Amino acid sequence: MTDHDNLSTRDLGDGIIELQLGRGPVNALSAGFLMAFAELVTQLGEDDSVRAIILSSPFKVFSAGLDLKEAQNFDLDEQHAIVRGLNEGFLALYACPKPVVASVAGAAIAGGLFFVLASDRRVAMTKSSFGLAEVRVGADFPVGPLEIAKATLSCDSQRRLMLTGQPIGCIAARNFGFIDIIAEDLEDLQAYSLSEARKLAELPFLAYASIKQQLRGDTIAKIKAALEAGGNRPNGGWFNSQTKAAMQRMLEQGS
Repeated sequence: MTDHDNLSTRDLGDGIIELQLGRGPVNALSAGFLMAFAELVTQLGEDDSVRAIILSSPFKVFSAGLDLKEAQNFDLDEQHAIVRGLNEGFLALYACPKPVVASVAGAAIAGGLFFVLASDRRVAMTKSSFGLAEVRVGADFPVGPLEIAKATLSCDSQRRLMLTGQPIGCIAARNFGFIDIIAEDLEDLQAYSLSEARKLAELPFLAYASIKQQLRGDTIAKIKAALEAGGNRPNGGWFNSQTKAAMQRMLEQGS
């Protein structure tokens, strides 16, 4: 299966496209998956027939971030490749001119949370959980995810999520301001997500794209400038001397 095969789209009518993340079983992030995602999101953003996008997953876990068992053995080139994927995949989503609704059934952890933070409206289920576990696995944030987190999370949310690495539940996420609507079950999640997408799809799309650029343009420009300066290839790689042991400890703990 190619990385493009792990992504699918479905036309829901009225210009609304569902983009489903399908890299089972937990949408673990790989360089190829993220670059294919960036390509598809960019295509949808440039398609005049698309008025809104619903980002979804068919799995119990929305996205668990990196596959730690695989990632702990990354060599330098593989570290650079995943950093590029994280930077460019989530930049493409954050900069997409079309409205994007994240429809979150299950956990969105570490890199997986950026599918949520880079979207425009966020609907989640009561059982969903959220976290930025990078500090627990001994890795800092590539510039793209870092700047998106700084632009979308309050200072208290950054402190709570990024400096502890511990997950939070759906109500706390709504209190922190990055979840908008909580659904009781999958049927409600799908209905609320579609309703939000329809509302956004009815807005004048040129004005929507322009205002979104006004709001996010400075962050987008900052990320692009950092990437041009070598942000996809950090000196010495992404990991440090403690990362492999920290990843192994997380695997042993099962969380």
